[in-house]
Amino acid sequence: MSAASVEQPFHDEEPVTLTTIADEIMERHPGYRVEIIGGHLLVTPSPDAPHARALTKLMRPFIAAGLDDGETEVLQNVGLWLPTGGEDYAIPDLVVVDADIDDHLVENNAYDPACFRLVLEVTSGNWKDDLKTKVAAYAEAKVPVYVVVDRKHQRLHVLTDPVGSGYENHRPHAPGELVSLPDSIGAKVTLDVAEILTAGRARTSD
Repeated sequence: MSAASVEQPFHDEEPVTLTTIADEIMERHPGYRVEIIGGHLLVTPSPDAPHARALTKLMRPFIAAGLDDGETEVLQNVGLWLPTGGEDYAIPDLVVVDADIDDHLVENNAYDPACFRLVLEVTSGNWKDDLKTKVAAYAEAKVPVYVVVDRKHQRLHVLTDPVGSGYENHRPHAPGELVSLPDSIGAKVTLDVAEILTAGRARTSD
């Protein structure tokens, strides 16, 4: 006796893509960030106020150095197309990109990684993604400089010289240090580690 075949709904329709699922999540949960890295969905809740405050502090030295005019721009939440999978993309918190980035749209509001001189992430609850998963993804995309504001461990990480799925140089910096970023981003930028990490902590009322 043969078993009856199971009727598959949507038999003649295209399979649901990760991009479609990502769009549905963002539609149902406004403010959530959804990325696809290595064929996996990464979902990040809306950032808290200290996260946003740290980004504001971070933008100032880049803008003061002239990186938001001329050949480059300083932007937040811009999609970066990744070579790690057919639908892969990331949305870094802050980037320094070539000024002609509009000409390099790939798809799904994500742009060719060749336009990105620096990407920066401020960690949230999913800090392991920023310190592990995204290190590999950005290195494979050949992003030359990756900066992580690690609020969990109170460190600022600077990664340079991508090779394969990692970076040749990875230096963590502690509060009290002033960090000069590589000139390859287009200008001299120095970050005050203590100032940035302090901005990334919740304020307490005395």
